[in-house]
Amino acid sequence: MTSKQKNKTSNFSNLRPAILVLENKSIFKGIGLGYQGEATGEICFNTSLTGYQEIISDPSYAGQIINFTFPHIGNVGTNNEDIESDIIWTRGVIFNSEITNPSNYRSLKHLDDWLKKNKIVGITGIDTRSLTNFIRDKGAPKGTISNNKSGKFNIKKLIKKTTIWPGLKGMDLAQEVSTRKNYTWKGLKTWSKEEGYKKNNKKKFRVIAIDYGIKKNILRYFSNFNCEVKVVSCKESAENLLKLKPHGIFLSNGPGDPAATGKYAISTVQKLIKSNLPVFGICLGHQILALALNAKTKKMKLGHRGANHPVKNLMSKKVEITSQNHGFEVVKESLPKNVEITHRSLFDNCIEGIKLKNKPVFSVQYHPESNPGPQDSHYLFNDFIKEIKKYAKKKRY
Repeated sequence: MTSKQKNKTSNFSNLRPAILVLENKSIFKGIGLGYQGEATGEICFNTSLTGYQEIISDPSYAGQIINFTFPHIGNVGTNNEDIESDIIWTRGVIFNSEITNPSNYRSLKHLDDWLKKNKIVGITGIDTRSLTNFIRDKGAPKGTISNNKSGKFNIKKLIKKTTIWPGLKGMDLAQEVSTRKNYTWKGLKTWSKEEGYKKNNKKKFRVIAIDYGIKKNILRYFSNFNCEVKVVSCKESAENLLKLKPHGIFLSNGPGDPAATGKYAISTVQKLIKSNLPVFGICLGHQILALALNAKTKKMKLGHRGANHPVKNLMSKKVEITSQNHGFEVVKESLPKNVEITHRSLFDNCIEGIKLKNKPVFSVQYHPESNPGPQDSHYLFNDFIKEIKKYAKKKRY
């Protein structure tokens, strides 16, 4: 083993005890990993087989602890490229098996070391299948992970900490994860094996991306289509956005309760729709758009999280395999008559896409940009660019 390879490994010889406490007082005992300390949040499960670094670094997981159903997490290590946000907002992680030493030519750091660096508390060695079954049957619970070298835990204190945590319903997390300073995306395109992340200097169209917790790969896809993307705070006014003379508006993904974020986001989006600009939303952006169109949202029992969710495109009648990460949904009965449902989940029939009948305004609940993951839905970016081209031709700027 070379010295370089040794730096990529992590020492699990100094194992430290850890526990996971649920709000119903269930306790799971395991081994601590990542950052030593405590983490409280809503426990969800993700069924993806790959992309753990992208998943953990997705800002949409703010306030959540991720239970990975796939047992082998960490086997390709981590690198400086496969991250969706510079700040990691995930509260904690739960794995079934001990993290193995990485084996991948792109690996720079062991997952355990990366978790420590980003102050993410984790636990491994527990029955993740049993926990997943609990979430499936009872819904996503509140929970707390605690790990320390002493192995001494105040169970009563941890249970109290878990039960008094308010939960995601009614919580506006978008303003917490949104950019504090507006910026222009550096123009990197999506990754390729031959060129990595290549910069695209062609900037034909101007897209304003409202940041509710945006993922970098969304920005990369816009760079693929020769777009200059200006990322703005979720609290930026519609008047200021229109002064930037955009060709299109993008409503990003993000965490928390859309109704809570909607208290300031709805009026902004409504004004942007009135301007006749093309509008495209993903995930939380989809929910915010629905609220701006006078629909309602609600908390789901366990949500959709994974890279194998079948969705039917009601326009083309085709089935798309999608990546998803959401715990709230749009209420069908609340949709006004001028809004058409374009996509539905084949798991539970929930709304996965909508469009405004008389304007170039549409959104999807799932993640067409997700990578790694299925690539069935990339056409949505192309559809948005087509509307942008029409608008740019009319405006001539």
